[in-house]
Amino acid sequence: MDIMQTIKEQVEGNPILIYMKGSPDAPQCGFSSQATQALMACGEKFAYIDILSNPEIRANLPQYSEWPTFPQLFVAGELVGGCDIIMEMHQSGELLPIIKAAAPAEQP
Repeated sequence: MDIMQTIKEQVEGNPILIYMKGSPDAPQCGFSSQATQALMACGEKFAYIDILSNPEIRANLPQYSEWPTFPQLFVAGELVGGCDIIMEMHQSGELLPIIKAAAPAEQP
């Protein structure tokens, strides 16, 4: 499968997805760490892709998203932004409602 198609399916298949260096439990850069801390503070499950173990995604995601840096947060299929934007939105209270709205409803 074409890598751009793979990225598209990942973005569309996960309501909240962050492309990052490492994992939320073991981030491999400070920006990824800050971004995932802000996401975890929202209290919803989210998917992540470790770009360090996926070099083809790391090489092609900036072209797909038209965003040059990592991490990259996608919510409901749309690019929210990188670390600075995520942190600004978290501190201003804008991030939480977006994350809550995109989170899948819990099944009873």
